[in-house]
This record gives sequence, C-alpha cells and structure tokens, in this order.
Amino acid sequence: MAKVVLNQVSKRFSDTVAAVRELNLEVADQEFLVLVGPSGCGKTTTLRMIAGLEDVSGGVITIGDRNVTHVSPKDRDIAMVFQNYALYPHMTVRRNMSFGLQLRYGGNIVSRLWRRLKDAQSAAEREKQYQQIPTKVDQVAGTLGISKLLDRYPRELSGGERQRVALGRAIVRQPAAFLFDEPLSNLDAKLRVEMRRELKELHRRLGATMIYVTHDQVEAMTLGDRIAVMDQGVLQQVGSPSEVYHKPANRFVASFLGTPGMNLLEGELVEENGQVQFRASGVQLKVSANQRPELKPSSSRKIVLGVRPEDILLTEESSADCPQAGRGQVELVESLGDTGYVHIRLPGETPGSEELPRITAKANGAMLSGDLEARPVPMAFRADSLHWFDVATGLRLSPAGRD
Repeated sequence: MAKVVLNQVSKRFSDTVAAVRELNLEVADQEFLVLVGPSGCGKTTTLRMIAGLEDVSGGVITIGDRNVTHVSPKDRDIAMVFQNYALYPHMTVRRNMSFGLQLRYGGNIVSRLWRRLKDAQSAAEREKQYQQIPTKVDQVAGTLGISKLLDRYPRELSGGERQRVALGRAIVRQPAAFLFDEPLSNLDAKLRVEMRRELKELHRRLGATMIYVTHDQVEAMTLGDRIAVMDQGVLQQVGSPSEVYHKPANRFVASFLGTPGMNLLEGELVEENGQVQFRASGVQLKVSANQRPELKPSSSRKIVLGVRPEDILLTEESSADCPQAGRGQVELVESLGDTGYVHIRLPGETPGSEELPRITAKANGAMLSGDLEARPVPMAFRADSLHWFDVATGLRLSPAGRD
C-alpha cells in the first residue's frame, strides 16, 4: 500500500469550466479518505484523475514514491470500483475476478515464450504469479462470502452480489490504492447499511489505502478516517468526521454535513447594559462572554449564527447553559419513531426568503407524540454548541464550545 498526494492539481474542460481548482490533498498510507460534496463539486473528476482516466490540466499526482501524473491507468497500480460495477456480462464471476491478473501475468503462448527468452528470472516469477491466480480468487471469494457464486454470470446475481464481485475483482489485484466511485448508490437502503459495515471491516483487515467518493453524508461520516469536503471544484475542509461536523470551516460545510444541515441565522450582535445579545428576525439570544465570536473593533456587527437541530430544545425552561431564543410556529413534523424533526417558521420571516431559513429542531418521540402541528413553540439553544460565521466570507469566526 502507499500514500497518495495531490499537489496543486487542477482540471479544466475549457477556459470557462474548471472542474477542480488547485487541489492539495494527502491521503496517508492505509487511510480511508472520503471525498464528499454535492453533484458537480469535482469529487468524481478528482478520483478519475488519480486513476488516470482524466488528464490533469495542472499539478502533480504521486502514488507512493512515483509521480504518476502522466502514467497510463494500467501502470498506476490502483484498483477502481465503479458505481455501475462494470462487470463483463459474458464472463463468470471467477473469470471477472481473475481477468485483470491474467492480463498482467499471463498472455498467449508466444508472448510467454518471448518473456522467457528476454528475461528468464522475471518470466519465472510472472509464471509463478500466474499459477497462483485461482488460489487468490478462491481466498478473496471466501472473504467476501461469494464462493458459491464463482460459476455464475453477472445477470444471475443481485445488486449486492454484483457489488461484492466488483470489490473482489479489485481486492484480488492487491493494488497500492483502492478507488471507489459511489459504489453503493444503486443498492437499497438496508443493503447499503450492510455494505458500509463490510467495507469498514474490509479496510481494517486489508490495511489498505482507500479513497471513496460519495454525495451521501451518512456514508462519509461512517466510513471515513477523514473526510474531504468539496464544493465547486475547491476543497473546503479536511478532517475527521467529528472535527468536520462539530467545527465546520465555513457556512457551506456547516449546512452540507448533517441531516438536516445546520440552521444558519443572519443577524447582528447588540450590546446593552454590558450584556451582548444576538438578534435576528424571530430570535433574540443572550450570548455569554466565553461564547461570543471574536470580532475586530472594525468588524461589522452583522454575523451568522449556526445551531444544529439536536442543539435546539423546545422548552420554556432557560438557563445559562441553554438560554431562551424565542418562539416560532410549527409548520411540519417529521416522525422517525424514537426521534423526529420539527420544522418551525420564525416570526417576521418572508416566505421563500433565503436569508432567514426556517428553524429545524430535533425532538424525541415522546414530544412528537403530541399534536405540534400549527402550534407556537418556545426554543432554547445550547450555549456551548453555537457556531459563528462571517457574513461576507462565510468563514468560521470562532469555535463552538464543543471540542
């Protein structure tokens, strides 16, 4: 296995279309890194450049100690698992899994004879590897639980079985790095959960370098040792799932990660009688000295407050740790059984406004069992979980209290 490094890598399809812009990213040896972002953010293009399927417009890509920027895909020592599995329909599972190794170490009688004449020692090693292909396929099939499927054709397999075959075809090659392009997107919800668990366990067993592309936040949070968030071809933040979730670098990361995303309220800080308050349409919140953002004297008092749904309590009770923030009108309740989400319209909000989105709070099943629809509800925000962002740049101004 090997580390993968992208240094100032860019991809332009024309003078006006830049898919990836000066990307700097290092994937450590044996790390599971997830590239996540909305459609069109450049994550799949980045993966394809690492694989050699897309030419690089600028920058350098290294795998291990080799500069592979202009090396052909077959010589990069990587294995890629595609969204549509890309299995050969006329080959059995066994043949699909072994085909890549047979191309690498085998060949027709003439080519194998020529290799012996050219370099007998190297040819002998290749022949040894060629003879071991059936054993390797059987071992990997046993690991993935598809031994009984080796003589079937792809058309005779379910979606989950095809995905395991695609994984097996990649694993049997023992590459320097594995690349995954949204491999679970075609599976049903239950099977996706099972495959996520299997992928995580597979990474632990193989100790492999893996780069995984997805737009699914749950996949990113559960699979990755680290997450790289992209938007419009630009890397927004890299960090552990906990770090990126609890300390988003900017408004985009805050709103993108989380289901639903962070509530963002644009307002201003006002100081009266030594007490600082955050005020927005429908929200008035006392901010203690250790929770307020660090603003320069010349800075505007306009600011964006971020608070996640789980950090909003629908209660009349108030304390220094959870001060009252105002009241709102319940518009919609989404029940998930033990928990759910309450969508609240704030007083004074203009319908369809993007500047002041509706508040979404997470509530437990007991609260949701009552009739909340069309009722006014109080809101209290956890003081140690407030996030502050600059209005103009969108950048984080100070950390929330939570580490």
